[in-house]
Amino acid sequence: MATAPEVRQLTGEPGGLTTLLRAALPVVPGVNRLPGVRKGSARDFSGLAYAREAVVAERGRVDAYAAVCGFPRRDVVPLTYPHMLAFPLHMAIMGDPAFPYPAIGMVHVENAITAHRAIGVGESLDVTTSVGAPRPHAKGVLLDFVTAAVAGGETVWESTSTYLRRGRSVDGDPAPGTEVLDPPVGGVEWRLPADLGRTYAAVSGDANPIHLYPVTARALGFRRQIAHGMWTKARSIAAIENRLPAAVTAEVAFRKPVFLPGTVAYAARRDDAGWTFAVTSPRDGAPHLLGRTRPA
Repeated sequence: MATAPEVRQLTGEPGGLTTLLRAALPVVPGVNRLPGVRKGSARDFSGLAYAREAVVAERGRVDAYAAVCGFPRRDVVPLTYPHMLAFPLHMAIMGDPAFPYPAIGMVHVENAITAHRAIGVGESLDVTTSVGAPRPHAKGVLLDFVTAAVAGGETVWESTSTYLRRGRSVDGDPAPGTEVLDPPVGGVEWRLPADLGRTYAAVSGDANPIHLYPVTARALGFRRQIAHGMWTKARSIAAIENRLPAAVTAEVAFRKPVFLPGTVAYAARRDDAGWTFAVTSPRDGAPHLLGRTRPA
């Protein structure tokens, strides 16, 4: 039986230049072979975990996030907000030399969130994120970043962010991903500005260059900057959040990137188990995001 990885503590204010360097240096030829930068073996990687203690959902940061993502100002945090508290842990794991893959090039393909109750603005949370061994995928490997937010000894919020790393796979049969059958089509159109990625980066800390400017996106293989997948999920949830129970699961699959500036269509439909929603191209209906909710 595999043992749980040792939990490493992340202290201080996360983000900043150090985080960016840890993300970027492992893809720089030559530099990526230096001690402290060189990545460990994927074959030997079994898991890694980081934690932040007593992280407060501060009013100013919650309100700024809500405004960017379309949520109203409330005394409880938006369903997707705790991902902002977990994201520094994602980056700490990806920047750790023991993690075998560079952060740049990791593609967020699925995200599932379960809230067990509403989280109040100003509430203090202990947040832990862990990742296990890679899973097989037809185009490389999948890594599941599993987060738990705990208050007073009670797990109040959980998520799994699944990332794809393209390249050599591992042994085993790929598992089916999140499937959303018969998603709604059409709906209201959202016109997204060119600076949306920079605006969301300012409130989320996710300053991946693919989201910022055309030149930085082109350097990583995109014709221009793209919207954050977690902004797309947050905006989709914001459109129906007042009709969701406090204890709820919301899972999405990220499909085609949303180029900025751009226009997308959003549609949602109430089903027996909850809601099904989709963000698609108004031109041809190609899916950018497919999602569904159910009571937790």
